[in-house]
Amino acid sequence: MIPEDLRLLETVGAEAEVAAGQVLIERGQNGAGLYVIVEGTVAVEAPEGTRELGPGAFIGERALLSLDGKRTARVRATTDVRVLAVGRTEFERLCAGDPAFARRIGGELESGHAS
Repeated sequence: MIPEDLRLLETVGAEAEVAAGQVLIERGQNGAGLYVIVEGTVAVEAPEGTRELGPGAFIGERALLSLDGKRTARVRATTDVRVLAVGRTEFERLCAGDPAFARRIGGELESGHAS
């Protein structure tokens, strides 16, 4: 993701705080949006394994880019976390306004930077 993409997400997102141990995303649910981690760390528990992500990473985008719209991993805060929450509608508006936006998010996914 390029810095301009983060600025776009900031214009439509809302910051939220999540306590350590709380689940942000549950596998199998319909994806309602994505999160950008501002502070703290999360554990992404997916069928291919578990990994930890921190500031600058985004989570939940797979469901927004997939055909079935389902969450593919469980995401749990391993520390207190501050996130930027972006809803599906806002994300879709950004993609409609800049078709390359979704490709850039998808590129992050393919390179392993996103969950």
